[in-house]
Amino acid sequence: MKQTVLEVNNLCKSYGEKKVVNNENFIVHTGDILGFIGPNGAGKSTSVNMITTLVSPDSGSILFHGKDIARESNRFKRSLGVVPQDLAIYEDLSAYENVRLFCSLYGFKGSELKDRVKYSLEFVGLWDRRKDIPAKFSGGMKRRLNIACAIAHTPELLIMDEPTVGIDPQSRNNILEAVKTLHARGTTVIYTSHYMEEIEALCNRIVLIDNGVVLEDMEKQTYKNKYANLGLSTLEDIFLHLTGTDLRDMEG
Repeated sequence: MKQTVLEVNNLCKSYGEKKVVNNENFIVHTGDILGFIGPNGAGKSTSVNMITTLVSPDSGSILFHGKDIARESNRFKRSLGVVPQDLAIYEDLSAYENVRLFCSLYGFKGSELKDRVKYSLEFVGLWDRRKDIPAKFSGGMKRRLNIACAIAHTPELLIMDEPTVGIDPQSRNNILEAVKTLHARGTTVIYTSHYMEEIEALCNRIVLIDNGVVLEDMEKQTYKNKYANLGLSTLEDIFLHLTGTDLRDMEG
């Protein structure tokens, strides 16, 4: 039986009169690559911000190994890596300095810090560019540096929020392979993307949210089998069936 890493219980968040997340519940197990999906304005970003403690919920709880992250935030943050959609790197620091800075925030020093920085940059294929500043990097290279900064402290749980948005196919493939390797080395991943083919390739479980409500939470194959009799053979077909085809321009 898989161990529960993260448990989201009855989570709610409103901004003014708008309820962005409404009684959200789902579980992340050890070894999951959980695809957290939904259309624009579904509540994904707000949910991720609450899990990463950037935003406080109005009600409900988030448990990490059974402990409320609101009460054990330092322990949780040490075990968490975040690859945000908006790049969290310093353009005027070298790639090496960026990773060293973020890794040092977790208390690493000396030779261990150096080893972790080297490992992370080698992992994303940027060791040869370690002395260059991100201002000289392509979009894909910046995304890879973003990942290196998030994994240098070897997090148990890694949240990746749209990590391949706006990049070339080669960089995208490199990042997807990196996720598979991290998973094989024991990292549990929450992965958000609008690219259903990425969710198909990477994830073993699906949580689909819309209008702040979890519509589905199940193993990927169970999810696909559930809708097969409707002639829906791909994750994108199922996604559009459940959330509709109307354009969504709002954020959330």
